[in-house]
Amino acid sequence: MAKVTIGDVAREAGVALGTVSNALNHPEKVRPETLKAVNDAIRHLGYAPNQSARLLAGGRNPTFGLVLPRLSHGLSLQIASGASVEANRQGYGLLIANADNDEALESRYTRYFMGTQMSGVLVQAPSSDAALPAVQPGRIPVVFLDAISDEPGFFVAADHREQGALLADHAIGLGAQRVAVLGRAESPQDRRRLNGICSIMERYPDVALTVLDSGNVDLALDGYELGQKLAALPAAERPDFIIGLSDVLACGAIEGIEAAGLAVPEDIAVAGCDGNPLAWSGSVPLTTCAPTGYELGRRGVHFLIEQIQAAKSGEAYAELMAENHQALVKPFMLTRASTVGATPFQVSDAIGLNLGTFL
Repeated sequence: MAKVTIGDVAREAGVALGTVSNALNHPEKVRPETLKAVNDAIRHLGYAPNQSARLLAGGRNPTFGLVLPRLSHGLSLQIASGASVEANRQGYGLLIANADNDEALESRYTRYFMGTQMSGVLVQAPSSDAALPAVQPGRIPVVFLDAISDEPGFFVAADHREQGALLADHAIGLGAQRVAVLGRAESPQDRRRLNGICSIMERYPDVALTVLDSGNVDLALDGYELGQKLAALPAAERPDFIIGLSDVLACGAIEGIEAAGLAVPEDIAVAGCDGNPLAWSGSVPLTTCAPTGYELGRRGVHFLIEQIQAAKSGEAYAELMAENHQALVKPFMLTRASTVGATPFQVSDAIGLNLGTFL
């Protein structure tokens, strides 16, 4: 079978070779009707661009790479959704690699994407104290997601401290007198959530705060056991509000409380702290404070585009790359039955967000 060439596509679509090239590499420069004709011809002929030849000729792959530490958490899926939609809107594709919580694999995927001349690379920081993958500044646009840093580079992070603060405010607003926080704050994200909780609780010395530095935030069973343990305390001693440093832990706690014969939220209200839809299948809809992963991915792509445009113009590019660019994305509350009984589903501070990515 004869190989289909770009010339065949041009003849089929009735356009010039340069138009086909623009449709493949710079679709934003092509009129919609012309782009449709070219894409129809590509599909009809089964044309596949020779990416290897393009890269050998010094070209750039019109695709962004996204390296995720895991696909077992809703935040990573939301980041992928936001990055994919925005990359496509900007005329780029998106390839996703899952490092499966392996720091060495994450670094290898990052180097691979850079070696294949991607137009840019997004890297979600691991949920640990592990260092971010080392990259050569200025070689290819790189943005680190869910990462806070003072170093030169581009970073987008969820405001995890604000997550904790919003949940503590929610507990106080509902009249909580004894608040318990569950989970080992092993990751930078969890520590910031705990700091946010403590910063609010310091203003209310009459409200008892207990931090149980136990329970794997990724294990519902740990939450179940902690929920049972707390529910077994005498009424005057047990917490009336529990905050899990993860939604998985909080959902486990709900099941443990109910197994002990108490009701949520009538006896003990429970809230999670990381907006993970993969953990929301419990018996009681969970209140949580969600980092907007969709927005993390979208803003990450914006930072890539900013670097690409600066490199093309050449204006103050070196200065741009030598500076720190840190964006914090505001979280929002999802207030549901685990803290407010039969009150309908409510969303605060979520105007303009694509909430469909959470459900």
